[in-house]
Amino acid sequence: MSRCPITYEECGESAYSIRGLRLLNRKLTHLDPLPFTAVEQRREALVRAGKMSIQGIQTKLSVMLSVKTSRFEIVDAGGRYILKPQHSDYPQLPENEGVSMHMAAMAGMDVPLNGMVYSKDGTLTYFIRRFDRFGRATRLAVEDFAQLSGRDRNTKYGSSMEKVTKLLDRYCTFPAVEKLKLFRRTLFSYLIGNEDTHLKNLSLIRRDDKIELTPVYDYLNTTIALQAMGKPLEQIEELALPLRGKKRNLSRRDFIDYFGKEKLHLTDKVVSNCLKAFETALPAWKDILGKSFLTDEMKTLYSELLQSRCVVLKL
Repeated sequence: MSRCPITYEECGESAYSIRGLRLLNRKLTHLDPLPFTAVEQRREALVRAGKMSIQGIQTKLSVMLSVKTSRFEIVDAGGRYILKPQHSDYPQLPENEGVSMHMAAMAGMDVPLNGMVYSKDGTLTYFIRRFDRFGRATRLAVEDFAQLSGRDRNTKYGSSMEKVTKLLDRYCTFPAVEKLKLFRRTLFSYLIGNEDTHLKNLSLIRRDDKIELTPVYDYLNTTIALQAMGKPLEQIEELALPLRGKKRNLSRRDFIDYFGKEKLHLTDKVVSNCLKAFETALPAWKDILGKSFLTDEMKTLYSELLQSRCVVLKL
């Protein structure tokens, strides 16, 4: 029995569930594999790197979904989706990001359509729909926090969560709303072991005459990816940007009392509701991890880390 890499539902002998295909397009009846192996996708990304408007450490390709050919097709410009193939060094990043983003959606976060697609060599490639594109020609204004801070790719770790908070006050239309989003996203990143939410992975978007945080992106358990490469857990940071001057050995008090209440000015009730939402989502997270496309070893690492972080936050 196959499982759909978009919805995680059982789909019989098919590669994708009907619901998964319809999430991509209501007219789509099947989806052909990408006509490239993982290695070929990485090579293609290098060739096209100077032409595409997407950057980052992970290899990325810009694609359009063609209902006529029933496949994703690589383009140099105007792509509505981003593909991320298997990494040459770090194992199972697509599978990792796929389930992590699924968990974010389960917790009520604003998550673009995403999932995984099979390549011609049988490997899985992660895809996500771009949130800065609307209609055929409209491109929404997006600026990441590195740009807003006067920093660049080389200095994207040169800030702190406290400074990020001040940027919300400075630029957002409704800072209080965005501060709650930031709080939830920070706790979620900690819970799933995402220690790479630097300034380039936080952005603001202007839509409907409102400036707010973008939907979430680049959420994955980087901790287990580093563990799989042999790095000891005690040497891996817990946050990309320091909180209260720390990137490691963070406590419930650091997250809740200091960051949530003192710096973000969230009320006790708001903080309590946020924690309850995560606690409610926890059984579903454990279930989807069991259904994920990660290997059993990676599932165990992920589950153990999640449980240890829940203990810290007293969920």
